[in-house]
Amino acid sequence: MRTIVKAVAGALLASTAMVAGASAQTKEVQMLHWWTSGGEAAALNVLKQDLAKEGYGWKDVPVAGGGGDAAMTALKAMVAAGNYPTASQMLGYTVLDYAAAGVMGDLTETAKKEGWDKSVPAPLQKFAVYKGKWVAAPVNVHSVNWLWINKAVMDKIGGTQPKTFDEFIALLDKAKAAGVIPLALGGQNWQEATMFDSIVLSTGGPEFYKKAMNDLDESALKSDTMKKSFDNLAKLKPYVDPNFSGRDWNLATAMVIKGDALVQVMGDWAKGEFVAAKKQPGTDYLCYRFPGTDGSVIYNSDMFGMFNVPADRKAAQVALATATLSKSFQSAFNVVKGSVPARTDVPDTDFDACGKKGIADLKAANEKGTLFGSLAQGYGAPPAVANAYKDVVTKFVHDQIKTSDEAVKQLVAAINDAK
Repeated sequence: MRTIVKAVAGALLASTAMVAGASAQTKEVQMLHWWTSGGEAAALNVLKQDLAKEGYGWKDVPVAGGGGDAAMTALKAMVAAGNYPTASQMLGYTVLDYAAAGVMGDLTETAKKEGWDKSVPAPLQKFAVYKGKWVAAPVNVHSVNWLWINKAVMDKIGGTQPKTFDEFIALLDKAKAAGVIPLALGGQNWQEATMFDSIVLSTGGPEFYKKAMNDLDESALKSDTMKKSFDNLAKLKPYVDPNFSGRDWNLATAMVIKGDALVQVMGDWAKGEFVAAKKQPGTDYLCYRFPGTDGSVIYNSDMFGMFNVPADRKAAQVALATATLSKSFQSAFNVVKGSVPARTDVPDTDFDACGKKGIADLKAANEKGTLFGSLAQGYGAPPAVANAYKDVVTKFVHDQIKTSDEAVKQLVAAINDAK
């Protein structure tokens, strides 16, 4: 966070005139985001159309890169230059960092008027509210512990839903024997760490996941259970094709859609790609929780962080925030995006079978206390810790760390250094 504060301090010294000079037109929403895949673009178009009805134009500032790291680098540069966007797609701890740096706007009046405090789940409010002020509008709730399976390939190999990690390995063996790529993976650090989130939950169970990945308890991080989690990650490596390095997540999803691969372990934004390809759950693809994680949800939430823009741009910002958390938008957007609504009072009527399961799972996990922030996706710990985690996991996947024992040692050291 120190680098953000430093950048902001420089921007504030440059004077507010700079902000006004660089600002977008009053009737225009300037949005920084990393939604550049087909499914994501289709979902964002729902919001553009809603705002167009209110007379607001839309200025995209798209930054490709599914994990959002490139977008956050671009945002830091914009803030340092005093050129605040109306809003930026952001993940939990990053919202809080910018709020602490004093550059976020105040949506509290809008939030009170719209009843956000009663409809938005408490775990999301922890990241959307800073010192009593609403500074971000939650757009959705994603969960990462999913399997996405091509049904035709599943039928061809005689596969059934894997309920345990060992059954998952047996299923991948069947695909391999049939000459199909078993596991579609993009070799990027955030994708590998997102899959590892699910492996840790599957290996250690809910209490262990919380201790290790949210509480950052050192005894959990250096435990035999964490070593076994890395062992299980190692077991999955032989099922990935040799060309996986650097592959974007949506290209891995496309491998499953086309039947070139059996399964992808990915957050439910992957479902947006199936929707865009006009595929149907139960007919063309199957959605299961990662084996051993039923009853728990590892979540992240896309939020629109709202910046402290000049007075003549506030109305556009309020319109964006109001539209984002309207029930109609929450349903229409999340049906397309693959996620579930960020408010609990949106009916599941328009959602398909996977969406209905996602909504029900989220409600149950929230009530049972098994709703956990994804460390890979910016909700388990602050960005420096998440980046340290992703770095160790990707080194292990790409054989720069050779053993599970060494991976555990490096994970503990990296997280301690990043705290």
